[in-house]
Amino acid sequence: GLFVWRLKGAGTRHIPCHFGHLCRAADDRLITFQYFNFLRRMYVTQYNKDLSQRAKPKSDPVASPFPELQQLDREKKVIHKMSPVSPVHQPWPETSGRTELRGVKSPAETEASATAARAEPREDRQWKEMKLRLDELPGILARLSKIKLTALVVSTASAGFAMAPVPFDLPCFLLASLGTGLASCAANSINQFFEVPFDSNMNRTKNRPLVRGQISPLLAVCFAASCGVPGIALLTLGVNPLTGALGAFNIFLYTCCYTPMKRMSIANTWVGAVVGAIPPVMGWTAATGSLDAGALLLGGILYSWQFPHFNALSWGLREDYSRGGYCMMSVTHPGLCRRVALRHCLALIGLSVVAPVLGVTTWTFPVISLPINLYISYLGFRFYRDADRSSSRKLFFCSLWHLPMLLLVMFTCKKSVLDKEDKGDLLAKGESHGRAMEIRLP
Repeated sequence: GLFVWRLKGAGTRHIPCHFGHLCRAADDRLITFQYFNFLRRMYVTQYNKDLSQRAKPKSDPVASPFPELQQLDREKKVIHKMSPVSPVHQPWPETSGRTELRGVKSPAETEASATAARAEPREDRQWKEMKLRLDELPGILARLSKIKLTALVVSTASAGFAMAPVPFDLPCFLLASLGTGLASCAANSINQFFEVPFDSNMNRTKNRPLVRGQISPLLAVCFAASCGVPGIALLTLGVNPLTGALGAFNIFLYTCCYTPMKRMSIANTWVGAVVGAIPPVMGWTAATGSLDAGALLLGGILYSWQFPHFNALSWGLREDYSRGGYCMMSVTHPGLCRRVALRHCLALIGLSVVAPVLGVTTWTFPVISLPINLYISYLGFRFYRDADRSSSRKLFFCSLWHLPMLLLVMFTCKKSVLDKEDKGDLLAKGESHGRAMEIRLP
């Protein structure tokens, strides 16, 4: 019993050592996960070769129902043979060799040209002073004075001179036209001088001479003075003081009232319409030397015509005017812009009817001018109803030919000077006959 008990005690003491030894032996003999995975791969590749991936052959394309596509596929499948490359070392002729060697540049030259090409955009971005050439000066001054607008002003002044009920005086007509043109050039130049920072923000005016720096502001002011002073002097001394005063007032109204009001209030459109209405009045006063009802009628026709003309133009330039900071009806009051244009289109019909009442034209003028007045009124109504760029563009282009045609019809229907002289003689004879009868009566 003592022997068995001793064996049990010794076994219990050596149990932890035996357990550790068995764990180490098992760790050496057990199959790990990596080893098992390796055996699986070997089995799949060696004994089950059908399980390996195989590349499937590409199926033939299905015939396209479109013959054009089939023809294109055939053309794509055609393999073009490449011509053999000529050897590099080939004897060159002397002449061609020299010319080609001239074109070959050294690495230093190519690097210098690359650096120059990179430097060119930087130089373009830098400010450069533009040199004024004498051969470009007339064109620059023509754009500075808005030569097309000046031509329109002179033509309306000539129409006013021609509509006056007096015999035509050629020297006076030439002096009045020249003076009016010079005054218009001066006003337009001063207008561009004041609006340089605002014109630079508009696509329509960003290429003007002062904005691009083609002419200096000092030269622009000198040009305006050299046009304005002789122009007013010609109108005052060569024509009559009334016409000269109207010319000076128009320059002041355009430069000192209309130009700053464009950024303050929509009332600038009405002020600008007054500026455009004064030139035919100047033509009338140049011929007659007085302000009559006919002069006011011509001014009223030009005043009403400018609203459909300018409102239709400004409707397509709303983005430009808002970008430039101008306060226009088309930007701030679009509904009023369309209503005013339609209203003054209809006013042209009424003014044409007033012309024979005032004795400026015969009664055939309102009848002949009715179709063109109705047509511009119809386009004004379309502009009022649709309010899109297409209707505004049609109204604007109609106004360009409407005014010269209306003035031409008005001139053809003008009352002749002989009729008025005969009526004046008849009235004078009637008055003298009445006085004689009063003297004979007791």
